[in-house]
Amino acid sequence: MQVQSWKVLGGLSATMLAVGLAAGLLLRFGGGAAAPASPSATPIGTEVKSPAATGQAAIDDPEPRTDLEPHEQRVIDLFEQASPSVAFISTTEFRRMGFRIAESSGAGSGFVWDTDGHIVTNSHVLGIRRGAPPPQTIKVILNDGSSWDAELVGRSPDDDIAVLKIGAPRETLKPIALGTSSNLRVGQSVYAIGNPFGLDQTLTTGVVSALGRTITSPSDEEITGVIQTDAAINPGNSGGPLLDSGGRLIGMNTAIRSPSGASAGVSFAVPVDTIKRVAPELIEFGVKRAPSPGFVPYADAVARRVRVPQGVLIWKVLDDSDAARVGLRGTDEQASILGDVVLAVGDRTVVGIDDFFGELATYEPGDTVPLLVKRGGHVYRVSITLGDRLGEQP
Repeated sequence: MQVQSWKVLGGLSATMLAVGLAAGLLLRFGGGAAAPASPSATPIGTEVKSPAATGQAAIDDPEPRTDLEPHEQRVIDLFEQASPSVAFISTTEFRRMGFRIAESSGAGSGFVWDTDGHIVTNSHVLGIRRGAPPPQTIKVILNDGSSWDAELVGRSPDDDIAVLKIGAPRETLKPIALGTSSNLRVGQSVYAIGNPFGLDQTLTTGVVSALGRTITSPSDEEITGVIQTDAAINPGNSGGPLLDSGGRLIGMNTAIRSPSGASAGVSFAVPVDTIKRVAPELIEFGVKRAPSPGFVPYADAVARRVRVPQGVLIWKVLDDSDAARVGLRGTDEQASILGDVVLAVGDRTVVGIDDFFGELATYEPGDTVPLLVKRGGHVYRVSITLGDRLGEQP
């Protein structure tokens, strides 16, 4: 099921942060009429007697509680194990607006990937969209309170994943434990740690509400296999970890669906299996490696004009590609001879170019992919080895 609209959570502005903190103070210290604690709260006008007036003594028990329930202790242990891996990220950039310079700040979350100083977060936490430069200043604050200047190593806006690097000593860095998103079950417990409204090291809990959701990345690409949870996620949580009951990373908190912009119990996380595939490529290459079929297809509108009702019409086959080696044909425009039409990738039917590249994205460069191809009135199968093309530069 596709989510039609969603709100990214990073890029928390300084103004929003101030409002959020003010709201937090209001809730804590009053400043407004409080709602009844429960439907059975004492009605207005009823006299409430103190323990002394009723002859009952208040119980003074200053001793710390030692009888925690087993599940409470497990959650405490989980937080204490995982929280040193969670980081607070702040960004600052300056833009000229007419005759003045405007300062824009943002905030979000991230987590330690390795002891080399790599920090993983959402691309949108950095305010980065396709073609936009990174912020002038990126700061990472670790669990121990130390603050570090960060540089952008790489990003994949299509997956909403970015990798930063800081110069912290190896012994101060605790990489997060990695799990898998391949065997998650709806209903299992999850735990989110992050910095909502700038309140660092905040833990919220919930369950996996659904699996296999699709959301739209800041670059307008679909992110598939997304985890839906009811754990409270708010602005500033983006880039923070979603953990299983063993304290292992299963996703990165990324978006919410809410008319107000605050948590409404419908939150989304990029699955860890996607992160495990993309982050190492960003660290090594600065970009995500993308599989290439070895040919360039026509846009759907062009294919339909020449009466190709379904599939992907090949325009040009690239020299030295495996597509050329197996004999796939492009279109000869001078002779008005149409090229091959790809009807399916593996066992998935291809309606148009979006379907084709969507299926291709589930493979890696070097994988062998079976294609169902139509040439004239004949349909046949062929397998090609995918090439490698590098994505957008950081």
